[in-house]
Amino acid sequence: MSERMESSERLARPLIQLAKLAGIATSYVGMSHDYHEINDNVLVAVLAALGIDASGEGAIERSIKHIQDERHARLVAPTVLHRVGEESHVPVNVGMLDMPSATITLENGEAYEHTLLPDAGDGSKAYMLNGQFVSTASIVIPADLPEGYHTLHVTVGERTEDATLISAPPRVELLDEMREGRLWGWMAQLYSIRSSDSWGVGDFEDLAVLLENAKSKTGADFTLVNPLHAGEPVSMLTPSPYLPVARGMVNFTYIRPESIEEYQTLPDDTRRQIEQLHASVEPLNGDAQLIDRDAMWQAKIQALWLIFKADRTAERQREFEEFCAQVGEELEAYATWCLCYDKWGAPSEDADNWEQRLAKDSPEVMGLRQQFPDTLEFYHWLEWVASEQLDRAQSRAKAAGMRIGIMADMAVGVHPLGSEAWWYPERFAKGATVGAPPDMFNQQGQDWSQPPFNPIALERTGYKAYRDLVHNMFAHAGAVRIDHILGLFRLWWVPAGLKPIDGAYVHYDSEVMLGILALEASRADGVVVGEDLGVVPDYVADSLSSHGLLGCAVEWFEQKDGMFRAPADWREYALASVNTHDLPPAAGYLELEHVKLRERLGLLEGPKEVFERSAMAEQDAMIEMLVEHGYLDAELARDRKANQTEIVMAQYRALQDSPCKLLAASITDAVGEKRAQNQPGTNNEYPNWRIPLADARGQVVTLDTLFDRVDVRNIATIMRTK
Repeated sequence: MSERMESSERLARPLIQLAKLAGIATSYVGMSHDYHEINDNVLVAVLAALGIDASGEGAIERSIKHIQDERHARLVAPTVLHRVGEESHVPVNVGMLDMPSATITLENGEAYEHTLLPDAGDGSKAYMLNGQFVSTASIVIPADLPEGYHTLHVTVGERTEDATLISAPPRVELLDEMREGRLWGWMAQLYSIRSSDSWGVGDFEDLAVLLENAKSKTGADFTLVNPLHAGEPVSMLTPSPYLPVARGMVNFTYIRPESIEEYQTLPDDTRRQIEQLHASVEPLNGDAQLIDRDAMWQAKIQALWLIFKADRTAERQREFEEFCAQVGEELEAYATWCLCYDKWGAPSEDADNWEQRLAKDSPEVMGLRQQFPDTLEFYHWLEWVASEQLDRAQSRAKAAGMRIGIMADMAVGVHPLGSEAWWYPERFAKGATVGAPPDMFNQQGQDWSQPPFNPIALERTGYKAYRDLVHNMFAHAGAVRIDHILGLFRLWWVPAGLKPIDGAYVHYDSEVMLGILALEASRADGVVVGEDLGVVPDYVADSLSSHGLLGCAVEWFEQKDGMFRAPADWREYALASVNTHDLPPAAGYLELEHVKLRERLGLLEGPKEVFERSAMAEQDAMIEMLVEHGYLDAELARDRKANQTEIVMAQYRALQDSPCKLLAASITDAVGEKRAQNQPGTNNEYPNWRIPLADARGQVVTLDTLFDRVDVRNIATIMRTK
């Protein structure tokens, strides 16, 4: 047997055949090019999470036959992808003497007038189903079918079946300004950047000002912010923006009460109550050590209730009702879950919590909705106001001249006890979570606790959940960054009760999902960036490139065999940055903050000295590259502590020589912050996602003065060089 290939004997086993039939990889090559074959018990558990029985030999044989029969019994697959400008041939299952016919209903409800021609099969791959041979013919979809989510009606004899026909551009086209040039912007953690008017946490009004000032004072064309997906309605709030309750909803804790239209017409006594609530948390703005979301929200939600109870004009009420109708079931799901959470408390992980016991349409849930109609409407209203303020921030960015504006970050999944997993359980695998296999950073692998989308359910529903998610992201932003873009190709599933090392890759139809991204980006005149750091199989890299998605080029990761690659050799289709939120800012990295922190938290696998030597060797190689290519004077490199600022600026000068279409500067780097926003592998051992923006001296940096600082302007000058 080859070291990197399964034997013919293993491939002949029914369990292996069933797993592959279901899209489960039965082997993989790890980060260190080490080959692994997935154990039987893991494959059985992952199949069970897909709803496929592999509990014994008989069950395996029945499941294989059931899957094959089901696929051949359908006339056409439930989801069909067509690329605009190319002729498509859609397979159709027919009897040996049958010929299919088809029509298309366009997304707008109109009939597609062109004739769809059948293409008969030759019967060479006939399948026996219920005593009858099933062959394969095809329907030809013309190249000029317009973009959209259409419905394909296929008829064979007296049977007619429908399929979702996704007609997508072949690739995400570059913005005009990026074809011959490039754009640059800032990276920011919104919650960490407070103004004098904040409630202790950065909010949507701060975001609007941040965007406007970033353009007017530094010339930036976008700001990449942390995910703004919805979270819990009451304290305690989950700090991580990458573990949202619902990805399709907006986090209403970022609302600025004073920016709500009704605030301006409140009675004086109500205004005074809100002012007092604001004053109670205003001191939080000066705390350089910790973001206190819970204290902020406990005060802010009271203010929001006061505004919610105020009268709205007929026009504003009409806008509210239109929003509710437009967002529809997604809003109802989140608002109902918020109501249950509000009245019954946070659902715990034990089997007796309300989320495990009660479904969305259970009498208890319906009764709660009827008992507290005002609270239910309050959560509808909060989502409306949040969406309105986020949209206003994007509008103000565009009005200021930003080409992109907000670059929104899409988390890889949702909280296992959140509203999306509760309301739509059919969307997700049951009994498995998303994670990562072992690598040099996490030798036991990772379990991110998030339930993965079920690829079978995605196909059966025309990928509606994913389509809606991407559409909602682009509704509020000019660009979308997708965390862990490899998840569109494969995700590491960890079965319940097993360790992260005992998982398997489950494959997804990346062509369909990338097509959806291209379609939604085309409609929004937007940009898609995929976080593709780590080991990226060649086929994934090639596919991302062919679909026009930008990857990520992180200066500290652009190395091979202990040598840093010259920025001129980086790829063109990428967002280039010096670092990420999972690393200390540039100044902290130079001071080995990541070494000190991991030692303090007990995260090192071996002696500190070994890791420190490795970190210093990496830093030496980085400095060598900066000096060699003229970004840093050799004399300055000799005293790194005294010339830390110059070394940081040299790293940003290096970005200018890359061909990358987007460049991003971290605001934490610009002000001299040294603390990381997140330390992977920790929960409460480190205040992840709770670090306020501060400078090198540990002093709070406010939005009011951020872009007037000399250090920020110096970085901006470098970023504007080309």
